[in-house]
Amino acid sequence: PALLQMSGSQPQLGRGAPCLRCRGLCTGFEPHSWRKICKSCKCSQEEHGPSSELDDDRKIGRLLSDSKYSTLTARLKGGDGARIYKRNRMIVTNPNISGKDPTFDTITYEWAPPGLTQKLAMQYMELVPKELQPVAGTDGAWQRRRRLARQLPLHDQDPAQCRGLADGEHRLMEEFVKRYKAEALGVGEVALPGQGGGGKEEEEKPQDKSIDPGRAPESPNGALESAAGHYRCDTCQQPVPGDCPVVYADRAGYSRQWHPACFVCCRCAEPLVDLIYFWKSGAAWCGRHYCESLRPRCAGCDEIIFSEDYQQVEGLAWHNKHFACLECETLLTGKPFALAKASLLCTTCSQSR
Repeated sequence: PALLQMSGSQPQLGRGAPCLRCRGLCTGFEPHSWRKICKSCKCSQEEHGPSSELDDDRKIGRLLSDSKYSTLTARLKGGDGARIYKRNRMIVTNPNISGKDPTFDTITYEWAPPGLTQKLAMQYMELVPKELQPVAGTDGAWQRRRRLARQLPLHDQDPAQCRGLADGEHRLMEEFVKRYKAEALGVGEVALPGQGGGGKEEEEKPQDKSIDPGRAPESPNGALESAAGHYRCDTCQQPVPGDCPVVYADRAGYSRQWHPACFVCCRCAEPLVDLIYFWKSGAAWCGRHYCESLRPRCAGCDEIIFSEDYQQVEGLAWHNKHFACLECETLLTGKPFALAKASLLCTTCSQSR
C-alpha cells in the first residue's frame, strides 16, 4: 500500500523573477510605488512568478486567524505572534516492483484536503482534472498558487498592504475584514455523501437561506432525497454516487454538496483554491469577487475603495488619486483620456503607442 505523509511548508523563493509574459525582455520584478504591477514591464507580480510558499502560508494563516477556521493555523515559534496556515501537503509513495530490485515512485501534492484517510484523499484528487492537481513541479501546482494570488490578495485583508487608504479608512477596512470573517468566510470540507459535518442533520447547522434573485431555482437537495440515498451536485445538478467524495460548505448547510471539480466561484467559475470560499446570496464566491460584490475595486491599484468619492468610467472604478495615466502618471481628472484594457492613458501617451 502507498505510504501517506503530511508535512509542513517548504519555502521556495519566487520574487524578482523575470516576467514570463515578456519572455526575457523584463529581467526582474520592480515594484511600482502604488500599482500592483512591475514598474519596468507593467505586468503583474503573478506574471513574474508566485511569492514564496512561506509567504503564501503566512497570508492564508492571517486570513483564517480570528475566524472559526483558526484550527487550520498554528502560531509560529519565536515569531511575532502571527499565525501560519497548516497547509496539508500529501506525499504518496508507491512501490514499483516491475524491475529486479523494487524502487519507489514518490508524488508530492502541495495541498490536499485535511483530515481524510489516504484512500479518500486520493479519490478526491482523482476527481479533480489532472491539469489542476497540485502535484509539486507541475503546472497544476503553479496554477494553484496563481489562483491563490488572484482569489485571495493580501491587500484585501491587511490594511498595512494598502496604498489607497485615506486617513480614517483603516478602521473601515478593519471592520470590513472582521465582518467577512464572521459572516462569509468558509473552508470546504470533503466527505462521502451524507457524511458532511460528521453526518449531522442540516437542522443542526446554521445556513444562509437567502437566494440570489438572478439565480435559477434549485431542485430540492434536502431530507427527502438524502433519506432515499440520492444526492445531487449543487452546481451541475448531476447525481453523486454514494462512494465518491464531495465538498461541503458549512455556511450552506449540509444538505448541499458539490463534485470536487464543481466547487467554483459563482462569478469567475475558477476552482476555489484550497476550498476557501465566501458565502453570499446562496452561492460560493472567491475572495476577490466577494469583496468586489460589496465595495468597488480600484482599477489602478487593485485595492478595495472605502471612500464614497471616487471616479467611475464604463463600469470601472478608481481612487481619485489613482485616476492617472499608466505611462506618465499624469492625473486625468477633468482631462481627456483613453481607456485601453482597463488602463488609462493620457492623449499624448495614447497617440505614441
